[in-house]
Amino acid sequence: MLTRDQVQSKSQARLSGLLPVVRLAAERLIDRCYARGVPIVITQGLRTIAEQDALYAQGRTKPGAKVTNARGGYSYHNFGAAIDFALLLPDGRNVSWDMTRDGNGNKLRDWMEVAEEGKKLGFAWGGDWKDFKDNPHFEMTFGLTTAQYRAGRRPTQAQIEAATRRILDGDAPEPKHPACRIVVNGVEVASGLLIDGRAYAALRAVGEAAGCVIGWDNVTKTATVNGKPVAGMLIDGVTYVALRAAGEAVGGVVAWDGQSKTASITV
Repeated sequence: MLTRDQVQSKSQARLSGLLPVVRLAAERLIDRCYARGVPIVITQGLRTIAEQDALYAQGRTKPGAKVTNARGGYSYHNFGAAIDFALLLPDGRNVSWDMTRDGNGNKLRDWMEVAEEGKKLGFAWGGDWKDFKDNPHFEMTFGLTTAQYRAGRRPTQAQIEAATRRILDGDAPEPKHPACRIVVNGVEVASGLLIDGRAYAALRAVGEAAGCVIGWDNVTKTATVNGKPVAGMLIDGVTYVALRAAGEAVGGVVAWDGQSKTASITV
């Protein structure tokens, strides 16, 4: 069996270019999975726009099955905020995407053990997505949409510090507030939160997806939508607003699917 350092070395090239906190989480994921007897390798990290466009063409204008719904610039891979993984087989050379494999013989699927560890570290797992499952995929968005990344936005220092604390905590507790999906005009934006049974959305992500101007007064800690103040709460540097209030602020109609924990706002 390969040593932990040997397993880590197989992913180093793919970790280059990731946001530092995402790279830290990826390295921690490799270590934690290795400790469970499930060695993995990172198969994709930072992806160029050209590489993304080539993947998007597969199954559309080029042969092969569809592997992504994201054009160049519309994937978190393009900004170093996402990784893909595969199971590393005992020979240390080949990999597997077999989601039923139980290589460590503990009667648990190796793939789901990796998913569990990734989510503990703060990653969102593509296997939890409803419409287009991406089982090898993890991402850490920090409440930002790809449009915001394209515009040059990046995680705040407070968000980075909070994520780093969680990554380094070892057996990190489950998040205080479970996540929910937020869809604006048919496009999924940053994840929302379920707080005391109510859905809350990241205001900037929803507002900008709806074409609104979002403002922030750092002195009064007040968020605005098209110049009008909106009541919300700051969590890890992100302003979250109750779903209904967010919908009303952007002039949209809100629908909630409790089974999939998905909120849809149509403007």
